[in-house]
Amino acid sequence: MRRLPVYLLLDTSGSMHGEPIEAVNTGIRVMVSALRQDPHALETVHVSIMTFDSDARVLVPLTALDELQVPVISTPRSGPTHLGLALEALSARLRKEIRKPSVDEKGDWAPYLFVMTDGKPSDILLFEEQCPKIRSIGFASIIGCVAGPKARKEDIQSLCDHVVALDTMDSAAFTSFFRWVTAAISGGNKSAGTTNTVTLPPPPPEIHVVF
Repeated sequence: MRRLPVYLLLDTSGSMHGEPIEAVNTGIRVMVSALRQDPHALETVHVSIMTFDSDARVLVPLTALDELQVPVISTPRSGPTHLGLALEALSARLRKEIRKPSVDEKGDWAPYLFVMTDGKPSDILLFEEQCPKIRSIGFASIIGCVAGPKARKEDIQSLCDHVVALDTMDSAAFTSFFRWVTAAISGGNKSAGTTNTVTLPPPPPEIHVVF
């Protein structure tokens, strides 16, 4: 069975401390639980979770759903948003984890990337340098989420195929976002190999498609 790799790149900078990161933890648990109810996703979807603040961390390497141990994500009380560094680390992970087609096997389906942030990248020059490199890899779709009043679509638009916005950063908003991510993954999982066009599911009221 060919794998569908899904990468989650999550902002854990200081501004995410407290209720926002607790809401993210809840949302990820909801997402994984829902995906495990989809028999086809359970066979094909593999998930990686990475975080970024002053550093970039791989919390979960690319792992099958039935083996995935959902981590508890924490944040510092303050600190920058080094999204460029995270993209650089992601690129290195992709070279190690993605199975390329060969004579003996077809390789993985084109991966999905979901990026969530509540602010502008602090390392803007590195971010701008990494964006075209990430886009050239061949993701099925790169979907960004800007959360809260300080985040703008313009901050990550150059990276993403689509950007959605959350006005609030509470549990209801993030749970809705991760449920929507689940629907996007399930839809992409079912259509993998049949179309080159990624159609996103309609968003719930808490989510606004801004790009």
